[in-house]
Amino acid sequence: MALITKSIKGTQDTLPSESHKVRFVEQTALEVAGNCGFREIRIPVFEHTELFQRGVGDTTDVVQKEMYTFLDKGERSITLRPEGTAGVVRSFLENGLYNEPMPQKLCYLVSCYRYEKPQAGRLREFHQFGLECLGTASPAADAEVIGIANDIFNFLGVRGLRLEINSIGCPACRKDYHKALREYFENRKGELCHTCLDRLERNPMRILDCKSPVCSEIAKDAPKALDYLCDECRTHFDSVQTYLRAMEIPFTVEPSIVRGLDYYTKTVFEFVSTEIGAQGTVCGGGRYDGLVEEIGGAHTPALGFAMGIERLLLLMDKQGLPFPEREKCSLYIATMGEKASFKAASIASVLRREGVEVQFDVVGRSVKAQMKYANKLGAAFTVVIGDSELESGIVRLKNMESGEENEVALEDFEGAFMRASLSESLKGLEDLGVGTGIDLDSIMNGNLF
Repeated sequence: MALITKSIKGTQDTLPSESHKVRFVEQTALEVAGNCGFREIRIPVFEHTELFQRGVGDTTDVVQKEMYTFLDKGERSITLRPEGTAGVVRSFLENGLYNEPMPQKLCYLVSCYRYEKPQAGRLREFHQFGLECLGTASPAADAEVIGIANDIFNFLGVRGLRLEINSIGCPACRKDYHKALREYFENRKGELCHTCLDRLERNPMRILDCKSPVCSEIAKDAPKALDYLCDECRTHFDSVQTYLRAMEIPFTVEPSIVRGLDYYTKTVFEFVSTEIGAQGTVCGGGRYDGLVEEIGGAHTPALGFAMGIERLLLLMDKQGLPFPEREKCSLYIATMGEKASFKAASIASVLRREGVEVQFDVVGRSVKAQMKYANKLGAAFTVVIGDSELESGIVRLKNMESGEENEVALEDFEGAFMRASLSESLKGLEDLGVGTGIDLDSIMNGNLF
């Protein structure tokens, strides 16, 4: 078979055998954030390009090299989102969320797009869980946001992550820091890559984040932001550390962290693993007190993080962490003949409305082939319906694991289940369970019998 095309480089399919793992990670993240008052927001996959040029920063690799940008039919420059924060801040302003009680606590699941060299844990289409906390300058918020990421990893059982934190100061103290960086890199100007030569004048901090081995080596001995913090920024950073200690969250102060986007101020942090290669940052974030104002709103202190779903799954796989089992078929109804198929469709409809996964033959297989298919599905129970079963009104319910069979009246499937919701007490289902060997606790757990 010759396909007319294959998936685009840097993208991947999530198959049914893996999608339950993604859903588990995403749901865990949403629930942990929800326990701290964060509510889900959904934003468009594309925005006007200037949002990212202004918000993310035109000295970043993301804006300069990696964005998917195109002209639409109205000749407007449109960009597929390379990250989630700028779009959330735009929505915060456009929809007047600043009029709501502060802080606004928002979380999201998004796909993002960057034109990078694909490798393990780094794709051109990738997915993130992120959250943003807008309207607070308190160091307690910094610690809470870091704590949420830490809790997500703990709930998932992830081991060996190292939390690294730093402060890159505010615009006031950063002026002196930029001056010191320029003086340092000027002496090594001839060794810098072409991109960093441009950064030297526009934003020398970006040189610290350069992926070039030569520039990275030069940057090792560059001045540290921590040595140039103003009193307010130093007090803030000290307080963040005190909160983290109070929350018993281990951390390391890493002066080299600057993060890859221009909007960050004060606290920046990363959760890093050594088990998934060079792309070891599983979660990163920090404070961005000037971003809301840069996009067009009033000054609003804010902070957040983004967590890479693909990198997190890669790490969990490396560590052999368990996932909930993929949902399996509770009941497979094998049929012989058209009348039996009609009956199976009727029963399946009733049980599906009760939240039970039921399948029946829609292909026209023989009974033998249907039972093989039920085995492949991992069906918990099977019944066979033919002319004799329709006439007697009795079917044999087979437990596929134990092989035990019990007689059940056909009317019980459409009667008792119709009268009693699976979410109600067992009392409403007692008639169905009498004499059948059916495990009613399993019914209440959504496994049918």
